[in-house]
Amino acid sequence: MSHTTYINLLSGRVPSRIGFPARAVLILLSWPYSGIVRVRNHLYSSGRLHAERVSAPVISVGNLTTGGTGKTPLVIWLCRLLKKRQLRCAILTRGYKMHGGELSDEPAVLSAQCPGVPIIINPDRVTGAAEAICSHNAQVLVMDDGFQHRQLARDLDIVAIDATLPFGYGRVLPAGLLREPVAGLKRADAVVLTRCDQVSDEALQQIEQAVRRVNRDLTIVHSVHAPAGIQTAEGLEIATQEIAGKKVFAFCGLGNPRSFFRTIERLGGELVATKAFDDHYRYTPDDLSRIHKQATRQKAELILTTQKDWTKTARLSTPSGHPPLAYLSIKLQITAGEQELTALIESALGSRMAHR
Repeated sequence: MSHTTYINLLSGRVPSRIGFPARAVLILLSWPYSGIVRVRNHLYSSGRLHAERVSAPVISVGNLTTGGTGKTPLVIWLCRLLKKRQLRCAILTRGYKMHGGELSDEPAVLSAQCPGVPIIINPDRVTGAAEAICSHNAQVLVMDDGFQHRQLARDLDIVAIDATLPFGYGRVLPAGLLREPVAGLKRADAVVLTRCDQVSDEALQQIEQAVRRVNRDLTIVHSVHAPAGIQTAEGLEIATQEIAGKKVFAFCGLGNPRSFFRTIERLGGELVATKAFDDHYRYTPDDLSRIHKQATRQKAELILTTQKDWTKTARLSTPSGHPPLAYLSIKLQITAGEQELTALIESALGSRMAHR
């Protein structure tokens, strides 16, 4: 089952004669998963399972749902903040390396956007933390996708929530997109709502109320994914305002592809066609050839993808000529609550680093 078909099933867009029994099966399958997650969290919270604390403070950036919450831009924002504070940080990720030692999509984006910051790739975050401290002399560790990884103790838990799909259809995997019940927010310190510009003020208020019902003491931050620039395969930079009025063929492999397509439309681009691949999709030269042919048939002036997808296509032989292939880079822009979040981060760091 493709990611798109799966999402259509969860959202109820699949006809009821097929969708209802399929969703019923998924709900049954979600019960044991939910039970295991609840028991595991209880064991850690009660101290029966031990979380390993390391000598450097750890800031975890994670989410409640699978894919597409905008966690990577938040990690980049945090690393840049730490560098401004003259702190040596390292990123811990469970990502993987491709053949030849090349980084996979998300670690590659982190490496490009955070030059000089070591990227430690290891599913065992405790071992990765030791490497970051001993080999790179890291003063602060940023744990990417770490909310559910409780083996490594953290000093601050920041959770990214996509405002366009905040609670993953209200059910845990596989009946919904929740990695754990929303009650998990009880152990979070801050929530960063992403893509706030793509929903109404009323919807944001409802999300905040739902979060507060779980944890009234949370720091809640609003943010948007602001377009930062466009770059072609040949290295030509295009100002984002130049996309206005252009016919664009857009493709991506994201957990929330519609948010990327909406961003292009908000820039004034005319989407002549779109193609959504599964999250973390591995592109082939044939994929790019088909995309180029379809874009040509649609008379597109530009083929546009995300920086994450670009890192996977850049290694391949890409079709040359018109229309050009380019990627849209974005940055996290905090629109409300930045001062409160920064104060929370500095408080967590200060309490640990003062005792080092």
